[in-house]
Amino acid sequence: MSGALTDAERRAWLRLSRTQHVGPVTFAQLIARFGTASAALKELPHLARRGGGAAPHTPGDDEAKREIDALLKLGGRLIASCEADYPRGLLAAEPAPPIISVLGHATLLQREMIAIVGARNASALGRRHAAELARSLGEAGLVVASGLARGIDAAAHEGALASGTVAVVAGGVDNIYPPENTALRERIRAEGCIVSEMALGQVPQARHFPRRNRIISGLARGVVVVEAAESSGSLITANFALEQGREVFAVPGSPLDPRARGANRLIKQGATLTETAEDVLAGLRPILGQAFGEPGREPELPLLDDAEADRVRAAVTESLGPAPVEIDAIVRACRASPAAVAIILLELELAGRIARHPGGRVSWA
Repeated sequence: MSGALTDAERRAWLRLSRTQHVGPVTFAQLIARFGTASAALKELPHLARRGGGAAPHTPGDDEAKREIDALLKLGGRLIASCEADYPRGLLAAEPAPPIISVLGHATLLQREMIAIVGARNASALGRRHAAELARSLGEAGLVVASGLARGIDAAAHEGALASGTVAVVAGGVDNIYPPENTALRERIRAEGCIVSEMALGQVPQARHFPRRNRIISGLARGVVVVEAAESSGSLITANFALEQGREVFAVPGSPLDPRARGANRLIKQGATLTETAEDVLAGLRPILGQAFGEPGREPELPLLDDAEADRVRAAVTESLGPAPVEIDAIVRACRASPAAVAIILLELELAGRIARHPGGRVSWA
């Protein structure tokens, strides 16, 4: 991590993070190759042309300044992933969001956290149990993170308001969603913290919620699931937690209740059966206070000569298809270095020709 960014570089960091076709993985690769966001922005048109497409749309400097100023007027701030006060857990949960917007008490992001998530259509008993768990875990010194959804999320936030809670939202931090949680949101803004990687004014869309879920699990040492149906968003959060090396806890429920099936399945698969806060604390005590796993470094992306670039590009293009394929498989098929394949994939992504998928896989867009 570095110190605080200059105003100009902060705007460049924001512009690069909001650039078309630039996701967290591509952002990290661009910074690894060019050193700064300003330098990367200058190279984007050239890289996209090499990938066979037009330069991706990038917000202007004035647009970035307006967003930063608007956030400041709300009493919020932007924190870049290169800065010392970026959440440690989130930095280790690859790919880390390049920049996050924060409203409220940002110091909460430096404390140890536990996430509590669950069904939106939760039972009254489930909501009460989630609130009690949150209250007890907060009294034990943990900040409770959740997604500000109706049901279990709202109950967890309410239970932890007195001790500290973080709401991760799928839209901009200025967006109120769902409407029935307006009063709760305002209390969290005043007493807790609201976090998002989305731009101000962004309305939540379905594709944004998995991105929000990875931040919830990334911030925390573990995820507690209270009531979750099969294929629910809470199980997505639990899967992210497993991928990120976090602990997973699940509250058992009646096999006759569809809202309990997801949590019960997690227990069958090895999640810690959780009835009380002590069950969670027992699982976390051995790791609390330790450093999060160190994030992997992005490979140094080489400057390929034209002949080698053409050879690798042709081999990569031949290896790609409509179905996602692991990048390691592409490297083996191309008989090229991982760094050489990475730069070709970077060019193709900036040109809008490929899409990245979970598990280090890519496909034609």
